[in-house]
Amino acid sequence: MKTARTVAAGAATAMILAGMAAPAMAKPGNNGNPNNSKKIAAAVTVDGVMDHLEALQAIADANDGNRAAGTSGYEASGDYVEATLQAAGYETERQYFTFERETVVAETLMENSPTQRSIDAIVMAYSPNTPVGGVTGDLVAPSGSNLGCAAADWTGVDLSGEIAIISRGACSFGSKAAIAAEEGAAAVIIYNNVAGALNGTLGAPGEAPTAGISQADGQALVTEMANGPVNVTLDLRVRVDAVETFNVLAETAKGRTDNVVMVGAHLDSVEDGPGINDNGSGTAAILETAVQLAKVNKLNNQVRFAWWAAEEHGLLGSTHYVDDLVANDAAELDDIATYLNFDMVASPNYIIGVYDADESTYPAPVAVPDGSIETEQVFTDWFDSIGQPWVDTAFSGRSDYQAFITNGIPASGLFTGADDTKTAEEVALFGGIAGITHDPNYHSPGDDLSNVNAEALDIMSDAIAVATLSLAQDTSTINGERSAGKSGQPHPKGPIVRSEEAAA
Repeated sequence: MKTARTVAAGAATAMILAGMAAPAMAKPGNNGNPNNSKKIAAAVTVDGVMDHLEALQAIADANDGNRAAGTSGYEASGDYVEATLQAAGYETERQYFTFERETVVAETLMENSPTQRSIDAIVMAYSPNTPVGGVTGDLVAPSGSNLGCAAADWTGVDLSGEIAIISRGACSFGSKAAIAAEEGAAAVIIYNNVAGALNGTLGAPGEAPTAGISQADGQALVTEMANGPVNVTLDLRVRVDAVETFNVLAETAKGRTDNVVMVGAHLDSVEDGPGINDNGSGTAAILETAVQLAKVNKLNNQVRFAWWAAEEHGLLGSTHYVDDLVANDAAELDDIATYLNFDMVASPNYIIGVYDADESTYPAPVAVPDGSIETEQVFTDWFDSIGQPWVDTAFSGRSDYQAFITNGIPASGLFTGADDTKTAEEVALFGGIAGITHDPNYHSPGDDLSNVNAEALDIMSDAIAVATLSLAQDTSTINGERSAGKSGQPHPKGPIVRSEEAAA
């Protein structure tokens, strides 16, 4: 990291802020040299990670119930991460940037006839605004049992100036909304296909105002439509403000600076809740890994940790970081050997998911950089060695590794699931409940400390620590680099041993 494009954090003054917990200290017995897989896995305890989560919960409780980017809760979260790292011996830096934050001004759905009632609706990210007072029209659904994923689904249906109502499923929210808009819809309502509210994104600026509603409300409206017209008014308006926020960066003092292993997690929550699984869990797991990694006497490759801001607003912090390197320091970007991403690693109805870089289960909708398969194998080899079942999760680029892979940096990561429904096959591997989502409290006020599965967090925290240490010692399978630990100096006698055999 270059100080020319970052701002050094000051002393850890945040301890005096109201509601902020002191940084968690290392556990007794973990003060040695955790220089192999067994030792680092033992050092990064679930209790240590939970201490950080408790601190993040306390911060949210003291700051309007959230830790969203650009808020006092985010500022306090950054202070906590910095103070914990500084206590472990790291120098920390902030990388500031400005983003456009949306604040909901109006978010209402009123049924006007045949009955009069208010229905809970959530404006989708990237939805355009309605006029003040909203859009009024009759509800219109796709023909038959179609899901609005093709223009043909609206054959024989007149959407002009009306409001489309569509079930979730088969294609993205953005596709449904775009097709309905092309067919003349003045607005779009998408209802969930599982129990609960629907908080979604169009993925890019849309053409028609779009909201999500619950499965129960959607089905009730569709049932009413069978008996005649249903007229509604949808009022969705969002204000956009320029907001400053920051990434938190820290790196080990040891190891090659031209063969850097990056480890990242987003620090921000959504505005609706404290974000303890999403993504306090990733934040806390890499924070405790950093604390324990600082005790290792010898690292061959430098490890750079990043806590990203504004992920919930569109992967903005990580994208800013990579774009800044592309524009100002391409050589430093080239020095990144691989990137590890951890976004939700303690889901209550969890899976043990590894990003599917080799596309053995899911075809990747993005280009997979060379070295990503080998990075994936660091995780899967560890799980296999301890008899831990795991499954693939799509290498989709839909988290903070996107900017890295777009620029050819290998990547992998772990994921315990969000709003996908758990299958019977997953229950057989990991327990839990089939037919409900991996995290029923995803992006909601319920994503608090009680939403965390400690067993999943323990499994994933160990894997994060082991993978980080393994790559800190050897990236030769990923990029052919062999190092004795001195910056820019290749090892004269071939590959460095894996971390299990590393010298004290």
